[in-house]
Amino acid sequence: MVDRSAEPWYPTAAYLYVLHLDSLALAWEYLRRHPDYRLDWLRRHRRPQAAQDAAHCWGLRMLEDPALDARDAHPAWLPGHAAVVQLYPDADPPPDAAAFAFWRIPGHKQLLHDGKGLALIARSPGRCARFALAPGLEDGMAVAYAHRGGAVAPAHGHLPSSDLADTKPRPTLAALLELHTLQALDATLAGASLREVAEGLFGADAVAADWHADGDLRARVRRLVRRGDTLMRGGYRRLAQLPALEKGRFAVEAKRP
Repeated sequence: MVDRSAEPWYPTAAYLYVLHLDSLALAWEYLRRHPDYRLDWLRRHRRPQAAQDAAHCWGLRMLEDPALDARDAHPAWLPGHAAVVQLYPDADPPPDAAAFAFWRIPGHKQLLHDGKGLALIARSPGRCARFALAPGLEDGMAVAYAHRGGAVAPAHGHLPSSDLADTKPRPTLAALLELHTLQALDATLAGASLREVAEGLFGADAVAADWHADGDLRARVRRLVRRGDTLMRGGYRRLAQLPALEKGRFAVEAKRP
């Protein structure tokens, strides 16, 4: 058996950052692992228009470097995610209108241009808030917000991101599932067998004790591998709240993702 312990996917500690990602960040983690997406990134300079078309096919405004994980990447998703709150200058503010106060927003802030306008991401332990800033909005202005169905509106008179102060002391079972899924996906893409994947995720001792042809551990690893492949090959679109790819002739023409 090949010794996999020195490979990048083997130490679970390398995936701990996944426990604090929101759905859009998780969508990027699965998309950036797709071999065809990585090829589109490498070919982006040869035909710029084709690269733009490819980005739209993947659900992005522009291609992002797949070498960057969700902590450093800034993928510009096509609009539609309910978690993105849109902020506008309030044209007719009440006396107690909330003001846009950039430096009072809790967490680590990233301000970037996503190809269409300014976007603000504020992260704190276990939480992530995303905003689309309208042209003309300045610090200290009365602010109005808009959100799509499914997003929770901020309380009146408070900063749109004031709830970022809340933290989650423990990772949820759903977050642990994403960690194990991404680790299993990376192991599979690196050529590891199911047993080697299990050793990386759960330890050699657990595998030696419970690895059987019809055992629960083997079935669990198989499900993780299958789930990771499904999310990478289009399932990430559900996390990003993007429409599913059309079937029929459109799917044949697009081919990817």
